[in-house]
Amino acid sequence: MLTREGCLARRQRLWERVPESTEWVLVADPRHVQYLANCWVQPLSFSGGERCWLLLERSGRATLMGDNFAIRATAHEPVADREIVETWYDHKHSVINRDHALINALRKVADELNGRPGLVEAEWLPAAAVDLLPLDGEAWTLDAGDHPGQNGSNGSGALDLGTLIRSLRRQKEQDEIELLRTCMRAGDAGQQRLREVLAAGMTEFDVYREIQQAAVAAAGRPALVYGDFRASTPEQPKAGGLPTDYELKSGDLFVLDYSVLLDGYRSDFTNTLCIGAPTDEQQMLFELCDAAMRAGEETLKAGAAAKDVYAAVAAPFQDAGYGNAFPHHAGHGIGLAHPEPPILVPESRDVLLTGDVVTLEPGAYVEGIGGMRIEHNYLITDSGYERLSNHVISLT
Repeated sequence: MLTREGCLARRQRLWERVPESTEWVLVADPRHVQYLANCWVQPLSFSGGERCWLLLERSGRATLMGDNFAIRATAHEPVADREIVETWYDHKHSVINRDHALINALRKVADELNGRPGLVEAEWLPAAAVDLLPLDGEAWTLDAGDHPGQNGSNGSGALDLGTLIRSLRRQKEQDEIELLRTCMRAGDAGQQRLREVLAAGMTEFDVYREIQQAAVAAAGRPALVYGDFRASTPEQPKAGGLPTDYELKSGDLFVLDYSVLLDGYRSDFTNTLCIGAPTDEQQMLFELCDAAMRAGEETLKAGAAAKDVYAAVAAPFQDAGYGNAFPHHAGHGIGLAHPEPPILVPESRDVLLTGDVVTLEPGAYVEGIGGMRIEHNYLITDSGYERLSNHVISLT
């Protein structure tokens, strides 16, 4: 889980990037409430999909707002100085609109903000909440020119609070890295289970259940498991998404590209296994993917241009005359979203930063042969990278 020290460090980085005149910020994106306060409403509960809001003040005080069941359903103890809890359900009375309970919690602190400049996460804050706050035009955006080094803007030359927090998310604190390591270990366990059970006659859904069980057991607590659990055939070389009742056959390739999600953070790595012995053509495609991954690894370090990483991964396919067989990105960032910057594509403007967690994801899909994809996850450092995923990559 995230730690108090990590949450406070992330808040400090946020305060360093907003104007000194800003006295408070209201955070509404559930991922950002988690990022800054370790408050993640457990999705595997009947409060799944509900949310809390976070009021941060430059003085250091943090106020968490939510209804009584949403706050009770948080996965861990939030890092907050006070909680404003609005009763939604008390086992005695009919319930009100649950969104109104959250807005009522904000109403209880709104008067404290009068006369004090602040910023709101406008993309996630509903109009009914905005009406409660003492806002002017400056509460919605920052001047991007006053805050160099940020990635992205809202398209008008200004930088909004949500974009600012998203850019801060790229450089992971130690507690985030440790949580990601737990996700990786769970993902590794699922990849290993695939090797143990994959056989002709199983359905994609049969395989999914085996992988899910192994991953959740390795995580040691409830987790969300999602991704691609699909067979690739010469007739349909590229297929993705959740498993179906398709029955696996000898000669099929099974692509396991999946994530284990804990407290909003996730792994995302891939291997492809052949059911039976691979053909010479399938082995050739795998060797191109392997060469592409190794070429990409040679470029991974802080300061590298994302487009240059893509070029390195794409080169083996192009040199072998299979450039069209590799149609997608060479990798991407991961963390609280999937994908998130940096994006490794030909026209990317991203530059790798120390603390980024990224994937390398070469794949090849050729009608008449089949399709495959491999992928590892990496923590970017000043001098290179640390590989976080440790599954075996091979066709057999």
